[in-house]
Amino acid sequence: MDRSGSDRGFCDLGSNLLVARTLLHRGEEPPLTAEGGSGAVFFSGCTLRCVFCQNYQISHRRRGRPLTPEALGREMLGLQSSGCENINLVTPTAQLPAVLDALAVAREGGLRVPLVYNTGGYESVEVLRILDGVVDVYLPDFKYGTEEAARRYSAVPEHPGYVEQCLKAIREMHAQVGRLRMRRGAAIRGLIVRHLVLPGNAARTDRVLKCLAEEISPDISLSLMAQYQPSAGAGDFPELNRRIFREEYDAAVEVAEHFGFHRGWFQDVDRVDGGFLPDFDREEPFEGN
Repeated sequence: MDRSGSDRGFCDLGSNLLVARTLLHRGEEPPLTAEGGSGAVFFSGCTLRCVFCQNYQISHRRRGRPLTPEALGREMLGLQSSGCENINLVTPTAQLPAVLDALAVAREGGLRVPLVYNTGGYESVEVLRILDGVVDVYLPDFKYGTEEAARRYSAVPEHPGYVEQCLKAIREMHAQVGRLRMRRGAAIRGLIVRHLVLPGNAARTDRVLKCLAEEISPDISLSLMAQYQPSAGAGDFPELNRRIFREEYDAAVEVAEHFGFHRGWFQDVDRVDGGFLPDFDREEPFEGN
């Protein structure tokens, strides 16, 4: 999409950077936060319109402040100075050209921590290939196992569909960075795939995990999240207007085990923020070089 003129596309963003906030974030998966926290940069806008989005004001209403690439580059360096383990770009795709300019500024200024690409998973392979050699850790969602759910809950267009597009994107990410590797408990390179369990299996978690195991690998790091809350417009969908039951999450865990996933994290259903439990690596030490 050429945003140099008046055409803003689905995300309704122009050519300038719009950033909601930058902060030291400690609510991500353990190897992303480690000791120093994750240096999160929350970009306004998103390629999806999830009705239950917890960042609704940022992603749907595009709340944020305009920044030049130079200013954002300096903020990234400030996060590094505060001791962050990585720079965590949250939904950056719609503003990617300016984001890359900001990264160039930051790296010229001495940015050396790993770069995390945190995305809803609905990505173009062509765009991802631009990022080959730039991104160290990919952190995509795989939200839905059916096209119907993707259209109903995230306004995904019929073409290209969500499931196959998401699989193509994750396959490309996996080819670029491989299995998660860590140093002293902190992620330095690799892929982590997130999936949020929805009430009543509305996301078809069984199909999501089957696709990941068969089309990518059960050897990937899986973050199976229990932190769903009926945010934003979820109240308009009766099936989503509650938190998940423990039995629903336990069933999702059983599915993950059935398909052979053995690296990653489960969450505590009883905690509102999810609360990551110890990793469930069951075959070999999680640490790597």
